[in-house]
Order: sequence, then C-alpha cells, then structure tokens
Amino acid sequence: MHDGLKNKGLATQAIHAGETPDPTSGASAPALHMSSTFVTDQVAGFSAHDLEEEAPYLYGRWANPNVRTLEAKISMLEGTEDCICLASGMAAATAIFLTFLSAGDHVIVSDVSYAGVAELARDTLQRLGIEVSTVNMSDLSAVSAAIRPNTRLIHTETPVNPIGRLTDLVAVSEIAQGAGALLSCDATFASPLGQPSRELGVDLIMHSVTKYIGGHGDAIGGAVAGRKELIGKIRNESAIHHGSIMSPFNAWMIARGMATLPLRMKAHQTGATAVAEWLETRGVVAKVIYPGLKSHPQYELAQRQMRNTSGMITFQMGDNATGEALAQQMIDKLQIVHYAVSLGHHRSLIFWMGTEALMETSFRLEGAQLASYRSYAGDGVFRLSIGLEDPEDLIADLAQVL
Repeated sequence: MHDGLKNKGLATQAIHAGETPDPTSGASAPALHMSSTFVTDQVAGFSAHDLEEEAPYLYGRWANPNVRTLEAKISMLEGTEDCICLASGMAAATAIFLTFLSAGDHVIVSDVSYAGVAELARDTLQRLGIEVSTVNMSDLSAVSAAIRPNTRLIHTETPVNPIGRLTDLVAVSEIAQGAGALLSCDATFASPLGQPSRELGVDLIMHSVTKYIGGHGDAIGGAVAGRKELIGKIRNESAIHHGSIMSPFNAWMIARGMATLPLRMKAHQTGATAVAEWLETRGVVAKVIYPGLKSHPQYELAQRQMRNTSGMITFQMGDNATGEALAQQMIDKLQIVHYAVSLGHHRSLIFWMGTEALMETSFRLEGAQLASYRSYAGDGVFRLSIGLEDPEDLIADLAQVL
C-alpha cells in the first residue's frame, strides 16, 4: 500500500493505489503478469507457510503482482490493513466461514442474503457440523437473543440482496464484540464507496468484485478486507489450501474498472434516485424500495450509515403471475435495460424474483422472518440495477412496460 496516498482523495486512491510505473519499460499502465511461476534469486522453503511478508513472488497460487495491485486498491478504499482477492464472491464468503469456523462452532447469518450464501449457510455449513442461526439483522433484539457461548462469527449483509433492507452495523458490531465474535459484512450492494464499513465496526468486509468494484460485467472475483492478522489466516486457508485464487487477468481487468469507481458510484446514485422517484409516480407500481428515498422503511439509518445509496432498486408489481407476465414483456420490449442477473455494471439490468420460489430454494423463512421479507417484497420484486446510461433514457425504456 502507498503510505503517501492515505490522506489523498478517493478518486486519487482508486487510480494510484498498488500501482507504480513499470521499472523495466517505464509503462504508465500496469503490465499483465500471467506467469504461474517466478524466477527467484533467494533460497526459499517449498511451503507457502515458509514465506515472509516481503518474500519475492514465487508461485502464482501464493501471490501474483496483478492480484496484489487489486488487493492494495480495495484495502486503500476500505481503510483496512490488508485484503485478499479470490475467485468469486462466493469464494470470499466461503473463505470467511471455513477459516474462522470449525465443527461445534456457532455462526449467526442474515436470514436474507445473496442466495448462494444463504444456501451455503443452511446446507453446507450445517453438514460440516457448524451450528447456524439465520436472523433478521434489522431486529437487534433477535440478533442478541441468537448469541450462544460458542458463537464465533456474525455474518451480515447491508443492503441485503434482493430486498434492500439495511443492517445497523454499529449496533450489530457492539453485539458481536460483547460475545467475543467476529463481524463480517457482505457490502457488495453498497461498494467501498457506499459505507465506511471498518469505521462502523466490521472486522471482515466482503465484496463480490464482479459487481460494482469491477463495474463492467466482464470479470468474476471476490474480496475480503480487514486486519492483517485476519486476512493472513484467510490467505493460508483459502488461497493456499483451498486454491480459490483469482486469475491475474481478472485482477487486471477489475483493477482497471476500479480506477473509475468513485465517478461511477456518483453516477449510479444519481441515476437510481431519478428512476426510483419516477417509479413512485407510476400507479401500476405497488412499492419502491431504495435507500435514497424517504419512503424507505430505514431511511434514517441509510442517511446515518451510507455515504452513497448506490444503484440498486427493488419494486413490487403485484402477485407472482403479474410479475412473470411483466418479466416476459421486459424480455420482449426493453431496448436499453437488459433482462439479466447480476448487478453493479455500467449497463442497467433487471430481473424478476418471485417470493415463493426464493422461499423454497434459498431463504426458507417462516413466521416473523417471512412477514418482514414480505413487507419489502410482497409476492415478488423486480431487482433493478441502474447503470451509467442517461436516466431519462432508462425511464423512457421502462415506460414501455410500466
């Protein structure tokens, strides 16, 4: 990390962190290093555990210059001591769970989260003998009540995917500290520019860098940022033992995209605000959820916790049949907004997510937890990721079907 950049602006940090002109050619742009192995002039042990912090590059699974550049950029923007980049967002989530949890330990997981994480927690972790409680993280009394003597980790997400519900990170951090547990947070929806996760008490900040950090929908990856001691443990466990490393090419692509993250997040927020406000004027739209709207159930928390309300909107259109029929119209008629999964790209994306189907496959909520989900999602929502197009063009495109 460049110590001289610590007091610079976010745009300057996003461009220059982890980069220097090439010492051989003088090239201003970073070179792409696809080599799986590196020639060394030092005698070193054959195990990655023998490596010291300043060891030269030896083997691509242990470290790579392009991956280290991206790690330095993310660490700089998150204000953390270190960062590790992995093959995907799911690899990052899995790395957190399998590094800090063992059979007999207990983890509290947000009852609404990215579908892959939800299924990992409910199925895989419990199969491995790890006790799992899924909790509505907006209900602080429920989080406190879920604490057990063997609780080692609380994993939250804010805003949650897909409904945009928020978690009060300061409050949940206090609960975690009181229990002697770590707090991890999937901050993909917010991006590093959306909230000061470390300042809010998060120990392990997770991102699917496929989304806002890369920003262009052309490279898959994940990241975890935090204290050097914690990231070192993940590096030994996940990268060295599990082998879930990021490709140098993907790291090079994502770092290139990340250079414009501060500019893009401003545009995503501007566009999303305009579209969300327009959606609220449409009589056919039953409900709009966006943290930047005063109608958001947790607007006050969003104003207190978020520095940028991002580009993720969800909205209700009625029952499941209505949603599916409208989804088909979108597939047939939309010309600018792509009907596709994923989010955080320069192109706008939309996708229908039926509540009943998600309850069967991923979330499996009942009682008060299901009621909370339905208060945001009803029978289903369209998840709309606002890209960088002109807002008036997005509105005109959506007006064809709304």
